[in-house]
Amino acid sequence: MSLTLDEIQDFKGKYPKQIWSLFFSEMWERFCFYGMRGMLVFFMISQLDLHEKEANLQYAATQAFVYAFTFIGGLFADKVLGFRKSLFWGGLLMIVGSLILATDPHNYFFLGISFTVVGTGFFKPNISSMVGQLYKPNDSRADAGFSLFYAGINLGALLGGYLCITIGKGEIFTNLIPENLRWNVAFGLAAIVMVISLINFVFTQRSLGTIGLQPGHPDNEIKSAPIPKWQEYGVYVLSLIFVPIIMVMVAKTQYTDYFMYTIGPLTLIYLFYEMTKVTVAERKKLLAALVFILFSILFWGIYEQSGGSLSIFAAKNLNKDLLGLDPNGVNNSGGAFFIIFLAPIIGLLWIWLNKRKIEPNTIIKFGLGFIFLGLGYYVLFATKFFANLQGVTSLNFFTIALLVITLGELCLSPIGLSIMTKLSTKNLQGMMMGMWFLASAYGQYVAGIIGAGLATAKKGSTNYDALITYTDGYKQLGLYAIIAGVVLILISPFVKKLMQEVK
Repeated sequence: MSLTLDEIQDFKGKYPKQIWSLFFSEMWERFCFYGMRGMLVFFMISQLDLHEKEANLQYAATQAFVYAFTFIGGLFADKVLGFRKSLFWGGLLMIVGSLILATDPHNYFFLGISFTVVGTGFFKPNISSMVGQLYKPNDSRADAGFSLFYAGINLGALLGGYLCITIGKGEIFTNLIPENLRWNVAFGLAAIVMVISLINFVFTQRSLGTIGLQPGHPDNEIKSAPIPKWQEYGVYVLSLIFVPIIMVMVAKTQYTDYFMYTIGPLTLIYLFYEMTKVTVAERKKLLAALVFILFSILFWGIYEQSGGSLSIFAAKNLNKDLLGLDPNGVNNSGGAFFIIFLAPIIGLLWIWLNKRKIEPNTIIKFGLGFIFLGLGYYVLFATKFFANLQGVTSLNFFTIALLVITLGELCLSPIGLSIMTKLSTKNLQGMMMGMWFLASAYGQYVAGIIGAGLATAKKGSTNYDALITYTDGYKQLGLYAIIAGVVLILISPFVKKLMQEVK
């Protein structure tokens, strides 16, 4: 290996050089993910003729399985594949899924989505884990590094979130793309950018030293017996077997209910089992991580209305008074736009506060995240005061809500990735990162149920009535978020004791 782990972690300045290459790979993967995410509900309603309530539940099932499989992908990476092979295999599956959707999205929608679900599960948690390993334990620069990483990947979310939905809807490139091929091209973009992501990662590996190697590799930091090839190939075969299973479970959302009722308790039982094999100090840290994980479910349940109910709200209840931009495109990409500019600033703010020994601890940052989220949803509620009699309100004011909500996300999500790596034992990092994303799966699941409830309008109701139903619902969600933020701040001394030396 050209670099040892100590040489990588002993970097000068604010950021390790490898973080730039990793977020470039993640940036294109997020283009694929957010591009698809932004199209799902609109495509199901406009092209597959699903009812709004049904589309929300289908969306929730899809997103829940995406994040649930990050737990499985993280587990297989820890035990069998290693971060690098897991990431590459996941990327290949995402490319296959995107190509299926690009070929015939109307007839093979759920098949293509199922490939991308399993692929994302192998890709997403493991690149985040590799970022965490660029830092020594308790390096105060880690939070800033994850914030920068978060900004970089959101460039992909910005591009994918806006371009895919606007191409599919025919808002842009209408003279270049025939009407009957718009959705094919929109889904096809995802395949192209994933190829770029994997090519970049092939070159990135040269500078990663021992980070992400397969368990049992001769150069791995943790020495263990080599993994038999049949186990590695068995993981690949098993993941392909999951594809038709996921296809059925996403198409029939009641099966998703059964899955979510089962996977959470089983995961907790497995975590508690792993806790019996660690020291008391390590066990306390894992319990602290569990507090972050459980509260994040509520956060994502409220936050992730953007792909469901807010997608419908944007299509029906928003005008184009923001530079003539498409409301759905802004809804999908607005948060990413703000993250790109705000994340480096927030990251440097944490460093500035840390040097003056006044940086809030991570649990208080979480609490602030909830409070900003709640305030953002109160701004969404206030959009009703700018509506006309047709139930159409200001995209400008809606975008202000996205800005406030994004401040909440920046207090929680990149810090969450960082704290999972800090609180995990070395041999459980992939699993704990997977549990972090599994909590997101439950958040997506809850978000879909909330969105389905908001989308249930009375027969004969007007577009203005729908606006009032949505905005009143957003007011309630804002209240729940603020209460959760206050609770987190109140319990922060207790959680801080569990975290011990971790800041």
